[in-house]
Amino acid sequence: MSASAIIFYLISAFILGAGLLAVTTRKIFRSAIWLLFSLIGVAGLYFWLEMEFIAAVQIIVYVGGIVVLIIFSIFLTQQSGNVMQKASASRLIFSILAVCIGFLLTYFLIYPYAFKPGSNAAIAVSVRNIGLQMLSASEHGYVLPFEVVSILLLAAMIGCIVIAMKIKPEEK
Repeated sequence: MSASAIIFYLISAFILGAGLLAVTTRKIFRSAIWLLFSLIGVAGLYFWLEMEFIAAVQIIVYVGGIVVLIIFSIFLTQQSGNVMQKASASRLIFSILAVCIGFLLTYFLIYPYAFKPGSNAAIAVSVRNIGLQMLSASEHGYVLPFEVVSILLLAAMIGCIVIAMKIKPEEK
């Protein structure tokens, strides 16, 4: 096994371990921190694949934007140290079934295609080329994904506001 494969497996194990801890821990603040580590691991994988721009976007948008919003909303609820409720058996079975269906769907969508290395020459990486690609509405432009990221950040902000809202106790 090559050193490259070992590094890939180490980064992948870190991402999967942090993701598993994010969904299984019972404390909400710790869950957000494990999510942070998982997303940093994904950025590390992008750095390892020499996709520095995508790694920087991963850190800025997800780690710097969404996770920070989630952590702020947890602190605003004043329940950051509380233990979350244990999931019911039916919800656990439904979650496992949903994950299995997701894996099967992904497998059957990817299996028919033979992925071969591309023969296209790499585009020169410069700030000007990245800017032109980001703002271009042509076939290889990224205006739509750029707008989708802004909608994602807006949805995360609205979700954090909903989490942080205090419910008034009913008057008797």
